[in-house]
Amino acid sequence: MNFEITILGSSSATPIYQRHPSAQVLNIHERFFLVDCGEGTQMQLNRYKIKFARIHHIFISHLHGDHYFGLMGLLSSMHLQGRTDGMHLYCPKALKEIIDIQLRHSDTVLRYELVYHYTDAVSSKIIFEDDDISVETIILNHRIACTGFLFREKPKKRKLIREKLAQYNVPREQYNSIKSGKDFVNDKGIVIPNEQLTGDPKPPCSYAYCSDTMYDERILSIIRGVDLLYHESTFLEEKAERAKETFHTTAKQAGIMARKAEVKRLIIGHFSSRYKDLYPLLEEAKLEFENTTLAIEGDKFVIE
Repeated sequence: MNFEITILGSSSATPIYQRHPSAQVLNIHERFFLVDCGEGTQMQLNRYKIKFARIHHIFISHLHGDHYFGLMGLLSSMHLQGRTDGMHLYCPKALKEIIDIQLRHSDTVLRYELVYHYTDAVSSKIIFEDDDISVETIILNHRIACTGFLFREKPKKRKLIREKLAQYNVPREQYNSIKSGKDFVNDKGIVIPNEQLTGDPKPPCSYAYCSDTMYDERILSIIRGVDLLYHESTFLEEKAERAKETFHTTAKQAGIMARKAEVKRLIIGHFSSRYKDLYPLLEEAKLEFENTTLAIEGDKFVIE
């Protein structure tokens, strides 16, 4: 089963040096979720052969243009391609006004429904949930209201040991209850403990996306222990004052955050256009947290 992140864009503010503004696609069990939608996102989706029709949920962290200027073009292209399936948008409330005014002045009525789920940048909430995963907001500290997103698989049922089921003549109708952790009682009243019939399930995967934010340890509790953390790293530490002024983070600070949160792996991105060479940012973050990787467009990160 897939839990995979594809980087579509990792630049801050403007496209530069072949880097596009923020956008990522998550493939979770062959369901596709778009996270942020900077300028040129639909071109990047085409480039990396991700079909528009497979995306049914789009998450927008905040309303600075480098995180949503590509959205109207993507929605329009879906309309022109004949899409009829609804699109769910998880976003600040003002985004609806922005989209409505563009549709109104272009005299466009989309063939499909836009379903809005408004985010709250005051307290963390679960904004999407089904049988497999949940998505919870992460309250970030940026110049305007901004939320990150925590994607987390739900705990899986225990794995059946087929030879043990056969050995104890377990009826097939009992399989689901045993997978849920119950013991088996045979027709003689003998209890067969669940641990003899099942193995531990694969641990659930988790991914935290922290877009624009200054260093803020208040998010440690929600991102603690995640398998993969994406954290913005707009500047090198020598520009720490500039980072503070603009409510952004340095690569060093991102590394500190990953270390303190005890995450398994860190991706840094949202790079300032001042940096053509990104490796100094990588090296700075790795001094604080060794297992750090750059968000390079087209790279895929698989959580096993």
